[in-house]
Amino acid sequence: MKRRILLSATAVLAAAGFASGASAQTKWDFATAYPAFNFHSKNNEQFVKDVEAATSGALKITPHFGASLFKMPDIKRAVQTGNAHMGEFFMVSFQNELPLFGADGLPFLAADYDDAFRLYQAQKPQMQKLLDKQGQILLYAVAWPPQGIYTKKPINSAADLKGMKWRVYSPTTARIGELVGAQPVTIQEAELSQALATGVIEGLITSSATGADNKLFENLKYYYNVQAWIPKNAVVVNKKAFNALDKAQQDAVLKAAAAAEERGWKASREVDARALDTLRQGGMQVEQPSAQLKADLARVGDTVIKEWQDKAGAEGKALLDSFKASK
Repeated sequence: MKRRILLSATAVLAAAGFASGASAQTKWDFATAYPAFNFHSKNNEQFVKDVEAATSGALKITPHFGASLFKMPDIKRAVQTGNAHMGEFFMVSFQNELPLFGADGLPFLAADYDDAFRLYQAQKPQMQKLLDKQGQILLYAVAWPPQGIYTKKPINSAADLKGMKWRVYSPTTARIGELVGAQPVTIQEAELSQALATGVIEGLITSSATGADNKLFENLKYYYNVQAWIPKNAVVVNKKAFNALDKAQQDAVLKAAAAAEERGWKASREVDARALDTLRQGGMQVEQPSAQLKADLARVGDTVIKEWQDKAGAEGKALLDSFKASK
């Protein structure tokens, strides 16, 4: 009888110890709007695995892909309020909060990936300052492939875009639509396929990767590789959640974030080449812009950059000066 009582007591203590160990595990939710197969999502997934391995499972992060936790426009706010521990957002969509986010979408400012990374370094101090005020910490940012124009019909000049139902995802893309006389329609990525299938939109500017992921070749015929800009996604964490970790766990998160940033930029270059091949294989005509279209878009770009700088004020000028000086 005593032996049974002793065994029972041991079992209770063991169970209590297991529960204590289980409760020590920290669990985070990571909100993102992109499908699991997108290269940003794969990069984020590797980040999650790296953190879990480095912390021996003490920090478990669950990614929620495809806007399954929050829709794209709501993710940044969800991290700020603590409704999500981590989140990924498209920087240029938030230029109304901070004009420097909008530098990502300034036409023909960053001509290639090296330029885009230098622009990121120029943006980062002000980004970190704003996010800190909002109770968030920037972990890493990764570029999309360069943005091109998708249409149903061939275009040789900006005049050919007039009247087109034009998908927008940021103030800049909306302004470009206005300047070329298109009809701007706000559509998030998760809604792209349906919007195209139902005729809600007829053309858009987005990356080769987004076009391949969403099989835009099923509804659109032409892709013009104008390389208008190279925007970025930012991954942020709620500051309270991060500060609640012990020092070793914080270091593990930051180390995994640095690796994710380096890996993500490399992957973006590779994805651009593969995505263009996917578009061609899907039947889309991948074209270089005509001289007239390039000239028209350059004029539009000059207008957008001037308007942005007027609105961004001294901070905008400082950003552009810093970026130009880094070349």
